[in-house]
Amino acid sequence: MQAVISLRSLRRDYNERPVLRDVSLELAAGQTLAVIGPNGAGKSTLLRILATLLRPTSGEVEVLGAEVPRHAWKARGRIGYLAHEPLLYRELTVRENLEFNARLQRVDRPGERIATLLESAGLARRGDELVRNLSAGMLQRTAICRALLHEPELLLLDEPRSHLDLGAAAIVDELLGPAPERSRVLVTHEIESGLAEADIVLALRADGSVAYDGPAAALGPGDARAVAEGRA
Repeated sequence: MQAVISLRSLRRDYNERPVLRDVSLELAAGQTLAVIGPNGAGKSTLLRILATLLRPTSGEVEVLGAEVPRHAWKARGRIGYLAHEPLLYRELTVRENLEFNARLQRVDRPGERIATLLESAGLARRGDELVRNLSAGMLQRTAICRALLHEPELLLLDEPRSHLDLGAAAIVDELLGPAPERSRVLVTHEIESGLAEADIVLALRADGSVAYDGPAAALGPGDARAVAEGRA
């Protein structure tokens, strides 16, 4: 089975300063990868590379069978990306944002798909609200609807529970949970839940090097927490 993600000796530098060093891994279809590490370890940088938004400095990257960045266009429309920023237009309504993205992604029956997502995300009554008037939690849920709109094969999720209370987090967990038809990369500071959701874990040190890459079941919460807090 072809890997959904394949990284070989990935490196990314900013102004000649390494942010990611020698990252190699494979993620199979239907699996979840949890990425943990302290702030500044390169977790969000890795997601941006996988989302085809950032070029690696060196190494080999394949996403959904496409060489990145050379053939990034082959994978881009099959990826759902949830970043730290919601990537929404503040002067448009929730529905208008989703309709715009549906046109970009050529979503079939966009009205039905948008209505279903808004209902599932608990935003059915907020569709005509301007994005600039939303709370942080509602912004996050709208961004999640945007990421799911085109039913992507690969979800790249950067702290998906950010700004959410327990009730909203439960809604999001249902929307973004594992499914046979999609694979996931989850950047998280929530160690226990991240390990519980993951098939494999990539633990990064503060200097962007790899502290652990392997099965989630083989990494204890204590060791994972030590890496995430920069103590390992």
